[in-house]
Amino acid sequence: MNSEQPEEGRPIGRRVLLGTIGLGALGVVTAPTLQRGMEAFLGTVSGKDPTGLTGLLPNGGGFRYYSVAASVPHKGPVNYRLTIDGLVDHPRSYTLADLRALPQTRMVKDVQCVTGWRVPGTPFEGVRLSDLLDAAGVRGSGKAIRFTCFDGVYSESLTLEQARRADVLVALRMQDKDIGHDHGGPVRLYVAPMYFYKSAKWLSGITVTDHVQPGYWEKLGYDVDAWVGRSNGRTDEPTS
Repeated sequence: MNSEQPEEGRPIGRRVLLGTIGLGALGVVTAPTLQRGMEAFLGTVSGKDPTGLTGLLPNGGGFRYYSVAASVPHKGPVNYRLTIDGLVDHPRSYTLADLRALPQTRMVKDVQCVTGWRVPGTPFEGVRLSDLLDAAGVRGSGKAIRFTCFDGVYSESLTLEQARRADVLVALRMQDKDIGHDHGGPVRLYVAPMYFYKSAKWLSGITVTDHVQPGYWEKLGYDVDAWVGRSNGRTDEPTS
């Protein structure tokens, strides 16, 4: 989740909004194929809805579509790069093929948004962040990680200890398919035990730093240590 507010655009019409509400209700009982179609529909409509109403509606996958950027470029196998730099001995830039060739870890856990919605039993698959950090050779002065995104706006942070947890992934797959653009693909961060704003979409940079640099939402008041059920004034059940 990269935002709690909709992208700019023209207001959606009453007919489209009512149709969206109908699809939201239908999503509770539809088959997976129709659910995936509804996710795509809501992703398109929410980008043109400055009211934010579509962000309140349920969809087939249970997720909401957010972005803090007016537009986000699409990246794929040809032009995607993930850079690891900062306080490391071996800076590197990974292509999508490079990441896919590394050992993959799959986990299935609930996703909890700080705004209240929850998606149970969501599969994520990717490379453990700790493996990438080990390959880069973090220097003794490295204490934290700053994550940047190719939307050009969003950022996130973890301490080095948090980043080395086994349930923190550089994710390539979600819900047993390659991560699509609306869900932050082709590569996103996945921090299983924390609220979903920590799982930065459209991940492009991992920089090792000597101190924690608060991310986009943290500068606006969200907790830096965003453990589910133990932060942001919420008492949700843990996800990991």
